[in-house]
Amino acid sequence: MPPKILVISGPTASGKTRLAVELALRHGGEVVSADSMQVYRRMDIGTAKPTPEEMRGIPHHMLDVADPEEDFSVARYVELAAPCVDDILARGKLPIVAGGTGLYLDSLLSGRTFAPFSPDGGLRARLEARFDALGGEAMLGELAAADPEAAARLHPNDRKRIVRALEVFQQTGKTISQHNRETRALPLRYDALTLSLAFQRREDMWARIDRRVDEMMAAGLAEEVRALLDSGVPARCTAMQAIGYKEMAAALRGGGDVCAAAEEIKLRSRQYAKRQLTWFRRTEGAKWLFWGPEPDFEAACRTSTKYLEEFGLV
Repeated sequence: MPPKILVISGPTASGKTRLAVELALRHGGEVVSADSMQVYRRMDIGTAKPTPEEMRGIPHHMLDVADPEEDFSVARYVELAAPCVDDILARGKLPIVAGGTGLYLDSLLSGRTFAPFSPDGGLRARLEARFDALGGEAMLGELAAADPEAAARLHPNDRKRIVRALEVFQQTGKTISQHNRETRALPLRYDALTLSLAFQRREDMWARIDRRVDEMMAAGLAEEVRALLDSGVPARCTAMQAIGYKEMAAALRGGGDVCAAAEEIKLRSRQYAKRQLTWFRRTEGAKWLFWGPEPDFEAACRTSTKYLEEFGLV
């Protein structure tokens, strides 16, 4: 039987980190972040990375494990996060995986493997150059000849996934669709109790997101983004495509209005929260905790502890 762990998921600004810390304090846990942007160093304000005060002495893993210039991936996340979880288990502590990046959560729990990629082979660079020269329609046609199943799921503008699918096929002789089917047949790595957070009223979630962005601006988001750009971090790298950084970088580089950029960040964050909820609603067996106008962490801890007892985690 796979070992049991706790997962806390939910949209941005829903209180995942706070609930994870509260439960860790009560039940001897440690937190493993599942946030695709909190992995980056020097990106603290815009990612809502927990401060030492917010951590309250609880160890947090998978924060600040990559430089902003790196092209961090879900494969790399699983490679680093799984040993963290296993070490927490080995020490008799409760692993609490908390975050809003659904792909990271699902991949960690499922035990999935990832098709190989040799960064020194140059294949990806050649495929990207070919995509830029021929266009998405032509490259998607090439993929359809090798892997019609994958091609049917992709849009011609999806450069990253088209290139990745062709790369896998050319490197391994196996389509990415076949690889994914084989992966889904593997046993689960962890047996997770998933607590999913949401608000009863959409308007309350929007208000909380807007307030968080205002707090980020007051804490110096524009200055954080400017420092990253001034240090040479490319505006087009993966890290700088994150909500908050992309909009603010565009404003700073173009002499635009940072206040207008903040309003754009609020809009993009609300849209992202909707996509996150759509993803997490697919999680079978998740226990949903619905907030009123504001989160009630004391009540959530009581309910969560009951679920933990029923699941055999405490």
